[in-house]
Amino acid sequence: MKETPLSNCERRFLLRAIQERKRLDGRQCYDYRNVRISFGPEHGCCVVELGKTRVLGQVSCELVPPKPNRATEGILFCNLELSPMAAPGFEPGRQSELLVKVNRLIERCLRNSKCIDTESLCVVAGEKVWQIRVDLHLLNHDGNITDAASIAGIVALCHFRRPDVSVQGKEVTVYSPEERDPVPLSIHHMPICVSFAFYQQGTYLLVDPNEREERVMDGLLVIAMNKHCEICTIQSSGGIMLLKDQVLRCSKITAVKVAEITELIQKALENDQKVRKEGGKFGFAESIPNQKITAFKMDSAAVDTNNVEEQAEEIITKADPPSEVFAKPILHTPGTAQIGEGIENAWGDLEESEREEAAEEEGESSATLLVAEDEPIVLSDSEEEEVVILEPEEVPKKARPQTNLKQESTSKKAFNKKRRKKRASR
Repeated sequence: MKETPLSNCERRFLLRAIQERKRLDGRQCYDYRNVRISFGPEHGCCVVELGKTRVLGQVSCELVPPKPNRATEGILFCNLELSPMAAPGFEPGRQSELLVKVNRLIERCLRNSKCIDTESLCVVAGEKVWQIRVDLHLLNHDGNITDAASIAGIVALCHFRRPDVSVQGKEVTVYSPEERDPVPLSIHHMPICVSFAFYQQGTYLLVDPNEREERVMDGLLVIAMNKHCEICTIQSSGGIMLLKDQVLRCSKITAVKVAEITELIQKALENDQKVRKEGGKFGFAESIPNQKITAFKMDSAAVDTNNVEEQAEEIITKADPPSEVFAKPILHTPGTAQIGEGIENAWGDLEESEREEAAEEEGESSATLLVAEDEPIVLSDSEEEEVVILEPEEVPKKARPQTNLKQESTSKKAFNKKRRKKRASR
């Protein structure tokens, strides 16, 4: 999936803001985003957040044969992965131009600068050495992947501990952390990358560009330096021509930023080591804020239970009296009703065809029952085709004549027959 391109309006807006020395996140031109470092439960695992850009660093090791031309040196290998989880524009299993460029820059920053003593990784010369592998995973992309990856890589290496080994003749014994304490790596210095974005052929300069600022930049300059002001690597891309004064100005800014970041890394490592010794919270659990997962969590508040009855009476007296209007159920159709005040319920309404059928059935089956002591009972249908008058007669209580029973049965049969014919004709 390709990333969504910027519209012309967004591009003009960003360039106009940069000309006015303004940035979208409120920073100044030379300001760096906040750097946050958190460590995992095991040594060698860390997450570095540069603003909203997040990179996970994981270091592992194994015993391998050394390279033929360097029999007494260990091996340092770095790898960066850009997954679609970080941004939809990254495709899995495909090495984009950006990935190749950043991977080469990280390797030059960490391996070629000799920040690790590779000779201390040798176990048996010419036979077995330690291979240190640094895996970097981009979790979220918001610009300046190079700086975040370089910080995550060096922090993970400083935090890593390799197993202790012993050599007796040709036998190499690797001890578990329970048997012997792991051994930290020998770190000479901490190279850190700082990126500079140039606009309008080098007229305007921004430090630590975010994702939108990277889209409209004309060129990029990356300088890797340690706290001793030693430049480890430098790379310019974008095809812009930079003057000597511009490069010197960028190097001075880099020296200040690297000193601040190195101090932050050392404090984070010291705090993590101290917490692990004391047995407190460490790892990712320590770095999660209280309100980040439980967003609706509230602190418990003391409840005063004194004078509860008096307070309840005051609330009742202040409350509005209940309404005296009692709703009556409205029967729309058999089996439905409305209870409560307000708009009538329309569930019981019938369609026109159903209304006509119901009216016809009611007209056919309607009967006027006139019950009185001396008056007769009249049963009639809607079209008054047949009228049957039943005269009350005095019949002895003990026996009832058969003639009356026969007359009633014949009248009922005739009435039902007429009714069936009428329905069949319809």
